[in-house]
Amino acid sequence: MTYTIEDQANGHRVTVCNVNKNFGAIRAVDGVSFDIDPGTFLVLLGPSGSGKTTLLRGLAGIEKFDAGVVTFADTVVSDGNTYIPPEKRGLSMVFQDYALWPHFTVAENVAYALKRERIDKAAMRRRTREALERVGIAEKGDAYPQELSGGQQQRVALARAIVARPPVLLFDEPLSNLDAHLREQMRVEISTITRETGCTAIYITHDQKEAFALADVIGVLESGHLEQFGTPQEIYANPASSLIARFTGIAGTFAGVVSDKVDDSRCVVKVGERWMAARWSAPLPLGANAEMVIRPSAVRMVRPDDAEWNEQETLIPAHVTDVAYRGHGYEHAVHCEYGDLSGVFDVTGWLRGDPCYLAIDPADCFVFATGGFSQESTDLTRKVLELV
Repeated sequence: MTYTIEDQANGHRVTVCNVNKNFGAIRAVDGVSFDIDPGTFLVLLGPSGSGKTTLLRGLAGIEKFDAGVVTFADTVVSDGNTYIPPEKRGLSMVFQDYALWPHFTVAENVAYALKRERIDKAAMRRRTREALERVGIAEKGDAYPQELSGGQQQRVALARAIVARPPVLLFDEPLSNLDAHLREQMRVEISTITRETGCTAIYITHDQKEAFALADVIGVLESGHLEQFGTPQEIYANPASSLIARFTGIAGTFAGVVSDKVDDSRCVVKVGERWMAARWSAPLPLGANAEMVIRPSAVRMVRPDDAEWNEQETLIPAHVTDVAYRGHGYEHAVHCEYGDLSGVFDVTGWLRGDPCYLAIDPADCFVFATGGFSQESTDLTRKVLELV
C-alpha cells in the first residue's frame, strides 16, 4: 500500500514490507505492509488489541519483528539479518505517559536528546530554548516535571522529540491521558509543529475523530492485519468492511436481504417490508443476508406534518428516545421498527417521545454480507431445482 504527496519534505520515506510479530501463539502483527513518502503524517487506527502499539514499537526498534523488512529512506533498519537499535534509527518518540526524568529539569529533559549530536553547550542551550518556545513553555525550563500539569508535561515530551530534528517522529497515543479540552489543543499543536518540521510522522490512536483530524493517510488495523489504507476521505467514504465502517462512526444498522443490483456500486436491500437503496464495496449475490450500515450523515429528521424528502431517500416512521445538546445543535437517538439509530443531528432539539420520520440517504449507507441466504431465497432456489 502506497501513499504519495506532492511536496517532498525533510523526513524519511518509510517502507514496511510484510512484517510479523508473535507473542507465543498470538500473532500481534500479521503481514503488514505500507509505503509512505517523506513528510507524510500517517495515523494507525484500531481498537485495543489490534496490534498498533506492537507495530509502532517494532518500527521504533523497541520490539524486534519476527519477519519482514522495514526501511527508512535507503537504510534497512530491520529484516531477517539486520537490526538497527532505536538510538541509531534517526527517530524520536512521544510516549503516552510522557516518560520524563523526574530528577531532570524541563530544560535538561529536552536537552538530553541532543547529547548524541556532540554539539557545544551554547548550541544545545539555544536549540533547547527554541524547542520549548515552539511548544509554548519557554518559561518552564527550570521547573521539574512533577511541578507541571499533564498538558505541560506532554509539551515537554513533544519539545524533547523535535529538538534533535529527527526525520521520523513516532507518537504512542500521546493524548489519551489528557482531558477533552487539552486533547483538542494539543492535537492542533502536534499537527502544526510536526508539519512545520517536515518530518515523517507515524501516530497510533483508537480515537477515529483524532485520526481523521490529524492524518494525511490512515491505516486501519484489526487483529494484527492492516484492513484498509488510504486518505481519511477514502476511508470514510468507502469503508472496506463492516468493522471499518463501525469503527469510523455509524448511527446504527438494519438487517436485510440483498434483493436487486442497481450497478457495480449500488444495490437494493429488503429491510422488513421496505426496499432501501445502499452502496456496496463489492457485489453480493441476490438473496444474501446483509447488514445495512448507516452513517449519521445519512439520516435526516422530518416532522410528520412536513414529510418532504427527495426521491432518493427512504422515509421511515420513528420516535425520539433521547436528545443531547452539542453546542452547534442537537444529537438524537431514535427508534424505528428496524432498530435504533444514534447521533442523528438536527439544529433544533426534538423532545423525547416526539414522533418523526427518518429520511435516509443511500449515499451514506453501506451493505456488507453477514453470511448465508434468506429463507425466502432458499425456498425459491429449492422450487427451481425441483422443476429442473
